[in-house]
Amino acid sequence: MRGGAQSHLVEADDGHFYVVKFRNNPQHRRVLINEAIGSVLLRYLQISAPEVCVVSASAEFLRNNPEVSIQLGSRSIPVNAGWHFGSRYPGHPDTIAVYDFIPDVLLRQVVNLREFLGVLVFDKWAGNADGRQAVFFRSRVNQWSAGGAVARTGIVAWMIDQGFLFNGPHWDFPDAPLQGLYHRPLVYESVTSLDDFQPWLDLVVNFPVEVIDEAYRKIPLEWLEGEENALEELLEKLLRRRSRVPDLLEDCRLARPGLFPNWNRKPARR
Repeated sequence: MRGGAQSHLVEADDGHFYVVKFRNNPQHRRVLINEAIGSVLLRYLQISAPEVCVVSASAEFLRNNPEVSIQLGSRSIPVNAGWHFGSRYPGHPDTIAVYDFIPDVLLRQVVNLREFLGVLVFDKWAGNADGRQAVFFRSRVNQWSAGGAVARTGIVAWMIDQGFLFNGPHWDFPDAPLQGLYHRPLVYESVTSLDDFQPWLDLVVNFPVEVIDEAYRKIPLEWLEGEENALEELLEKLLRRRSRVPDLLEDCRLARPGLFPNWNRKPARR
């Protein structure tokens, strides 16, 4: 698969396909932790994203599939046997078409297009240092879209690649206003005020500690390698940031006003 983590598309023994990031990927093992935590937070916020799991790659599997490896320049680095991060593919790759780009005429038809506003709230809160990544595919709306009630086929967006939450392997929050934005302005056209980021803004500002604890408990110990205290400190900072998210969104608008053409400006101070 494309991307700096050099993920591989793998069929697991449950019959599903997963985009697998390996523990010894070139970006750092911390991106696996970021992915796992991000998946729990997104599920609580009801933002469409792939189901995730921990995938075991045995020494036997790796011996029988030498193409599963990490390329560093001209060197091929073996993948370490053990537990890795898996993000479920939407279906069988031979029967479902998945796109990372669709033209504007189709983008307007995406049934959960408003979730790009929700995921911007999430990305500003979680300090996503990458641009927002998404993929698109056709599916039954009530099967994949949060809150969908009509059983019809439509184009669905999944928010993918949470590896650079918390500034990737650095585990901090530099808060650059332009980070975390999706590269297509169309998804932000509907924004006229902070109210358009509801209900996600309130969900983040009032995010329960219990969900953060759940996310922490899902991390395999071999991904942490003794960094339990560092992760706890990171999650405590994340909780303290909840009230800052409205200001972070405002900073984002001020940095790229053209991206939010219909967002009303604040009245000038006297």
